[in-house]
Amino acid sequence: MDDGRGKVVGELLWMIPALVAGVCIFLFYLASHQYPAFGAGLYFRIAEEIVANGYALPERIPGYTADGVPFAYPPLMFYVLAVLQDLTGLRAVTIARFLPGIVSVAYLVPLYFLARDLLDSRTQAALAAFVVAVSPPVLQWHISAGGIVRAPATLFALTGIYAGLRLFRYAERRWLVPAMAAFALTILTHPVYTVFLAVSVLLLYVSFDRSVRGFAYGAAVAVGGVVLTAPWWAQVLATHDPAVFAAAAGTHGGIGSSIPTVEEFVQRFLGETLFLSIWKVVPIVGCLYLLARRRYFLPAWLATVILTVEKPRFVFLVGALVSAAFLLDGLLPRLRREAAALDREEMVAFSVVVFVVLGVSTGALYAAGGVDAHAGSPSLPQFVDDGEVSAMDWAERSTSPDARFVVLGDAAEWFPQQTGRTILVGPWGVEWEGQDAYREQLHQFRRTSRCENALCLSGELQQAGVHPDYVFVPKGKYTIRGIKKTRGEAMVTTMLFSPQYHLAFENDDVAVFRVADGWPTFDSSASAPEPS
Repeated sequence: MDDGRGKVVGELLWMIPALVAGVCIFLFYLASHQYPAFGAGLYFRIAEEIVANGYALPERIPGYTADGVPFAYPPLMFYVLAVLQDLTGLRAVTIARFLPGIVSVAYLVPLYFLARDLLDSRTQAALAAFVVAVSPPVLQWHISAGGIVRAPATLFALTGIYAGLRLFRYAERRWLVPAMAAFALTILTHPVYTVFLAVSVLLLYVSFDRSVRGFAYGAAVAVGGVVLTAPWWAQVLATHDPAVFAAAAGTHGGIGSSIPTVEEFVQRFLGETLFLSIWKVVPIVGCLYLLARRRYFLPAWLATVILTVEKPRFVFLVGALVSAAFLLDGLLPRLRREAAALDREEMVAFSVVVFVVLGVSTGALYAAGGVDAHAGSPSLPQFVDDGEVSAMDWAERSTSPDARFVVLGDAAEWFPQQTGRTILVGPWGVEWEGQDAYREQLHQFRRTSRCENALCLSGELQQAGVHPDYVFVPKGKYTIRGIKKTRGEAMVTTMLFSPQYHLAFENDDVAVFRVADGWPTFDSSASAPEPS
């Protein structure tokens, strides 16, 4: 008993650097974000529909486009949100601020154990978990509002991969049920993470087993996961066209669809900041080192992830294991030998301290929105602020429940959930309608959001065939798909002087205009200026 407790404490000590780093970065995020980064309004709108539907799966989610959007998402986390809101009464923005960060710290635990058993080193496992905890490409998608779904999916996927490692490398049959459960939970959480889990476990089988028994284990996990999730996917297939899943995949890229050319790879690499480029260089050098040492699994895993899911958060997650193996097994021993020869061993310890401080500082700075992620835009931007939330409160109190809005900028994602009103333009959830519908909505959203005067807006709305009752116009700084934009005074001024728009609400951040007769006329003899 004491021996078992001692082992647990020993493993916990190795995990402390990553867990402390993760908690510190999460606290920096909370201190700098009054509202969650990015959007999760659709997720909470889904949860509300689940509660309203007596916890049965809804067919469509109203509020996002005139006809709403099909509900075909994996439902697990939406049910979690439904229960949280139903039982606790917590506000959506509060849950979206806290829940992703908490789970982002929790998934470092299965990551540590996976790295420990893959690398056969607690030191390397501790470093790998630490690197993931402070990596901006991982933080971006897991600590922000969308991490409500993605962070738990990471937790389940990493648990499933670890169970697969125990099955195929160590032939431990007792991990069959945990592997099956983790696979089912991942299926019910996020499709891309399901692909990541599936290809990772398949590679584990090819690398460490290749036996009939192992094949039977893998088949049992796959079949069991599919059977356990049948109540969800069977109802989706019965409610919607079976092509609904392929339609969604086509909007965000399928397997191998986003493999960059050499030229694109170089452009992406050179377009990063220096520190993020280093995050890429070390795994590349690490792969070369491992290949030279005839250690093929990690380079093969990294290449497989790039060729299938490609998303940076997965690439950097696997790359952290590659980096840990290279830094501690290849580079650090060489540095120690050189330092010993120069009688400067303390320089190695100093370098380790500097690495840790820089890692945590960079992760914290990124989480606090202090890094230029793209074209001068802050990392982890907030989609709403106090002024926009105040305007949404007004819309909920002062407009008809069937009022239809066009909301310019990313505040649109939260708008239907916060107000109970419909937005006519926006891509969220439209991926289930197919690639053409998604691209059309995304194109309309970007063009209307970029307009700088009333003439442009009227032209865009009429060209899109959109008939809003109100237009929600952010003033000054706002974001479009996470990219910062600053709107000049001409937009509101020209709308005030236009007979088609009547000011209904205004504060320092937002102006809301009622559209005359619900339809902005457009003088076809004049050409609307292109949005900037």
